Amino acid sequence: MSDLLERLRGRGWRMTAQRRVVAEVLDGDHVHLTADEVHARAVTKLPEISRATVYNTLGELVTLGEVLEVSTDRRAKRYDPNAHRPHHHLVCARCGAIRDVHPGGNPLADLPDTERFGFVVSTVEVTYRGVCPNCAGA
Repeated sequence: MSDLLERLRGRGWRMTAQRRVVAEVLDGDHVHLTADEVHARAVTKLPEISRATVYNTLGELVTLGEVLEVSTDRRAKRYDPNAHRPHHHLVCARCGAIRDVHPGGNPLADLPDTERFGFVVSTVEVTYRGVCPNCAGA
């Protein structure tokens, strides 16, 4: 399970009711919700929360580096609370389901100097694409 709430408390982030609800909605493993999905879930816990507050809170969390903004295709951006655990993503080409994966090895080290073209590479984003079991069975 993601430790988003604990990390935010540890940073001394002002935990308003709205911020707490957004963080609670995002907390967990394999969570990759769109802003609209975060809002829909937050409304069930705090009916008065506005869409603008959700968007603003997500923006703050991304700026703080506590949530990753994930764009795996031309669909809406998704928000991943596992910002402090290096991982890649496995994406279903049919339904868009996303799972965090932790393969062995170091993809940064796997890029030979001859393929870096003088870049000083600091991060790697790997997306595996395929068909999830639910879509494969359909």
